[in-house]
Amino acid sequence: MVDPAAEYRALKAEIDEAVGRVLGSGRYVLGPEGEALEREVAAYVGAPHAVGCNSGTDALHLALVAAGIGPGDEVVLPAFTFFATAEAVSYTGATPVFADIDPATFNLSIDSLKSRISSKTKGVIAVHLFGQCAALEEIAALCRQKKLVLIEDCAQALGAEYQGRRAGSWGEFGCFSFYPTKNLAAAGDAGLITTTSGDYDKVLRMLRHHGSRQAYLHERVGWNSRLDELQAAVLRVKLRHLDEFNAARRRVAQRYRGKLQGARLELPAEDTRGKHVYHQFTIRSGRRDAIREALAADGIAASIFYPMPLHRQPAYAASNRSLTLPASEAAARTVLSLPINPLLDEASTDRICARIRDALR
Repeated sequence: MVDPAAEYRALKAEIDEAVGRVLGSGRYVLGPEGEALEREVAAYVGAPHAVGCNSGTDALHLALVAAGIGPGDEVVLPAFTFFATAEAVSYTGATPVFADIDPATFNLSIDSLKSRISSKTKGVIAVHLFGQCAALEEIAALCRQKKLVLIEDCAQALGAEYQGRRAGSWGEFGCFSFYPTKNLAAAGDAGLITTTSGDYDKVLRMLRHHGSRQAYLHERVGWNSRLDELQAAVLRVKLRHLDEFNAARRRVAQRYRGKLQGARLELPAEDTRGKHVYHQFTIRSGRRDAIREALAADGIAASIFYPMPLHRQPAYAASNRSLTLPASEAAARTVLSLPINPLLDEASTDRICARIRDALR
């Protein structure tokens, strides 16, 4: 599906120099590399502030805590996404409320979102799934109208755009993951939060560092969720190449489209109001399992993201027994993500498409 080692080989000289610089400095936690990465990502996204942390899950959790969300509150989010989006809400004691998706884009349905807001709702998490932004203008306007905190889950969408603005610049918070499979990939776990507010920025910096702004003075109970200097240094190198790598992903996606045009499957839709960065290239087919088996027989990976919507997960099923979200449930039955990364060559892409066509025949 991805090849992190190939990315390292492509950027080896730059990454080795950056890692050596950190090791030689003796500054491994909360140092100049992390501070520089925060400035550079904030500038890239178009957000006033950015705070590094330990993971994308922590980014969501700390953003929710900073927003004051806790027990008795509800947060609406799409049911078709990775478990961490809901998990972060549960960490705070709040209740995740699941909404359906737009079947074309896999992102939060504005109509379903409206129907799931209650008097207890304090926030909305808009997930930009597979590298494409949700309908941010409508979602942001609704949040302003209802006085709800908007948190963007940008784990799969660094560099994606909506109406000329990048993911992470629309909500009060933008939450990013740098897990090794992401478009901007660390050599381990790492995350970051963008925010529009200087006050939120200060709170987030406390929360990630044991609730402390001054050594051995703890203003509140926090967490140990610091982004280490080695990861920051690696990410700074890769950030310089992110637009190039995202453009390469878009070229792979375009080749998939050309080679699979007319096949008996559904290709991913692109919202013309934005720019898709193809963290995943996700097709839909009633013969999903047959396609996956045919690819596997030829040594080709393909993954199902995600086989079970969140309201059907054992952790949440008991409290959502009567909830039906048809678009999310249909997606879970039919989606298949094909290999995509910036270094996937045309011959490999063509081979994958040929096997898919064979399977459909």
